[in-house]
Amino acid sequence: MRLHTRLLLSYIVVLAVTLSVIIVALLLFLNARPAPPQRIYQQLGVVAQAHLRQLLRPRMQLLTPEDFLAQIEALATESGVRTLVVDVEANTVLFDSSQSFTEGSPITFDVDPDSTVSLPAGLRLTAEGSLLNVEVGEFGNPDGEAWVFVGIVAPRRIGGEAILMYALPQPTQSLRVALEEFGSALLRPIIQAAFMGLVVAVFMAVVVSRTVARPLLHIADAARAVAAGDYDQQVPVTGPPEVRTVADSFNQMTHEVKAAQKAQQDFMVNVSHDLKTPLTSIQGYSQAIMDGATPNPVESAGIIHEEATRLNRMVAEITDLARLQDGQLAMTKVDLDISQIVQGIGHRLTMMAEKKGIELLVEADPVPRIKGDGDRLVQVITNLVSNAIKYTPRGGRVRLKTQVNNGGVEIIVHDNGIGISREDLPRIFERFYQVDKARGPRRGTGLGLAITREIVQAHGGTISATSAGKNEGSTFTIWLPSEHVSTVISGKRP
Repeated sequence: MRLHTRLLLSYIVVLAVTLSVIIVALLLFLNARPAPPQRIYQQLGVVAQAHLRQLLRPRMQLLTPEDFLAQIEALATESGVRTLVVDVEANTVLFDSSQSFTEGSPITFDVDPDSTVSLPAGLRLTAEGSLLNVEVGEFGNPDGEAWVFVGIVAPRRIGGEAILMYALPQPTQSLRVALEEFGSALLRPIIQAAFMGLVVAVFMAVVVSRTVARPLLHIADAARAVAAGDYDQQVPVTGPPEVRTVADSFNQMTHEVKAAQKAQQDFMVNVSHDLKTPLTSIQGYSQAIMDGATPNPVESAGIIHEEATRLNRMVAEITDLARLQDGQLAMTKVDLDISQIVQGIGHRLTMMAEKKGIELLVEADPVPRIKGDGDRLVQVITNLVSNAIKYTPRGGRVRLKTQVNNGGVEIIVHDNGIGISREDLPRIFERFYQVDKARGPRRGTGLGLAITREIVQAHGGTISATSAGKNEGSTFTIWLPSEHVSTVISGKRP
């Protein structure tokens, strides 16, 4: 299913759910609200008129108050309504057919001025000539229930005014009634809202799908091109932040894939050449010895031995590098005094430097102990110092220094030798990459710096190289973490 269709369906579902919630909430509200009292007023008005016709008969005027109230109660029971007699001046109940109010209980009622119930002209005058008024409204029962009443206001025989109330409970509005009253009024706005929401959903689905899908299609096309071998693919970084992040990651991936592919190609070329050169020498000199064509067989045998040793060293280094990169090379990490290690390496390589006419300066200042494999770190530092001596001309200087920096220990190897060009600097830690492109028999395998980096990283450290260019010297800096830096800084070296 296309993204556009999925977005449209999701918007429609959200719209339908939202409208359904609104409709259900509205119906629940209408169902819970009190019903309009006009119908109750009309119903009670009919009962009041029927009662008045009987109560205003001349014979009813001869009844005692007790008999009169009994007659009212009988009429109320017959009509299925509740009757009350209320003293207007004192707002107290004189009679309640349901006996919810006791005689003399206070009552509060609200008159509805916007609703009226009219009486026929013949029922509005009593036998004494008094005018009867009709009031409608609501009152609260002692139990909190709301009641609707139609009241006949008339003079009391003993003075003052009284209200003869005919009452029914305040009804709540049923769902059926709510639909009958409001269904036709709500249906059209709901349909209009649904239609507008559908239009907006279609528009948003088109816009969002184009915003999201178009960059993703570019990435998909570029990915297919990379799979076909075109590693120069770069996609535009557009769209929402998440899509831009994907585009950035893709561009970085293609850059790294291209670099890895280039490194792999160089690796194959270098490996084939580095294996071919000693093998060719071994084959040539051994054939010369067999044919008796060499004047000095011992010397030829020595060259064969040297090349075989170089091959063996290369295989061992390739194996170590592969095991380091796979994390399979075991290291025994203990507390090490790196200053002492540096002093030992400097002392051991001093003779090599003096033989070449190079000054080797060792500044092994006290630094915190570190956790590491001593043999592997000796291998790292020895390799860097040996390279510095090798690539520094006679009369030059190599400096080996230790210091505390950035929460760890640094070992710095600096020389004023042939330096490293800007083109070579980013690649010097690659396998088989050599700054010196000369193909002499004494050149290295091109694996030393790659192994050095892997060992340093296995210790949780970093290694970097800087150089101002050719004949400007170079500096290699190793940083290793230490748990004791804070104690050394405070003057409490362990």
